[in-house]
Amino acid sequence: MKMKKKKSFKKLIKEKEAVVLPGTFNALVAKQIEAKGFNAVYCTGAGISTSFFGLPDIGLMTLSEMITVVRNICNAVELPVICDADTGFGNAINVMRTVEEYERAGVAGLHIEDQVFPKRCGHVAGKNVISKEEMVGKIKAALAARTNPEFVIIARIDARSVEGIESAIERGRLYRDAGADIVFPEALETEEEFIYFAESVCNVPLMANMTEFGKTPYFGVEKFKQMGYKIIVFPVSTMRVAMKATENFLTVLKKDGTQKSYLDRMQTRRELYQLINYSYYTSSEKKYLSEGGVNPL
Repeated sequence: MKMKKKKSFKKLIKEKEAVVLPGTFNALVAKQIEAKGFNAVYCTGAGISTSFFGLPDIGLMTLSEMITVVRNICNAVELPVICDADTGFGNAINVMRTVEEYERAGVAGLHIEDQVFPKRCGHVAGKNVISKEEMVGKIKAALAARTNPEFVIIARIDARSVEGIESAIERGRLYRDAGADIVFPEALETEEEFIYFAESVCNVPLMANMTEFGKTPYFGVEKFKQMGYKIIVFPVSTMRVAMKATENFLTVLKKDGTQKSYLDRMQTRRELYQLINYSYYTSSEKKYLSEGGVNPL
């Protein structure tokens, strides 16, 4: 189907008090996010690494592997898609190639983090960070590489767990001054830290990660707004819900040998076909093929 021009994420964050981005790990979940009325989609590196390759989020996925998935997600929805780009898949020159490839794939923006490669999930132990100067160079390289000024460059800071909150704040100011469109402090641990960071790194939109089972307490969207955060991502929530549901179903199937008791907890065929607009393709068959297909709806 022909897609409408995606809305600029920069314009979106200017218009909204807060932008909530549920995370997706494939195109179908992205379409659900769109159908439920959210304004943007977050494309999770951890979710793609685990769901597509069965690999942990430790830098094992390549740029080309990520782009293949990201392009499909962008093609599936009209919402702006913000993507995880890990460390930029290398040094500042690699970051330039990463920005070029993400932009070509239809992404509205990406975030790169100041971890060393191979990276770690932002909420687990074992992280290390590159120097402030190297990360500033990466941000400037990313800005130089983009061809669309509406493409958003987000600087993620992983220093809190390694060097402390004061270092995270210093980095936040430097990354803002280097030209990052949005600053993203990862894995802050208390309400006081979130407020302190927001008060200290001002004049730039801030992004927060509300992941589960991590270092950040469970704050709601309204609380994040009060603390000064404009963009809130829920990166892996949809995958965790889906995986738990699948695990429970497989337990029942192994025990009962049938899925009949689980039908009321399944998406129906009709619901799936409505989500993917099946009728558009069957009507196109009737219009353009000598023998059209039969509309299953």
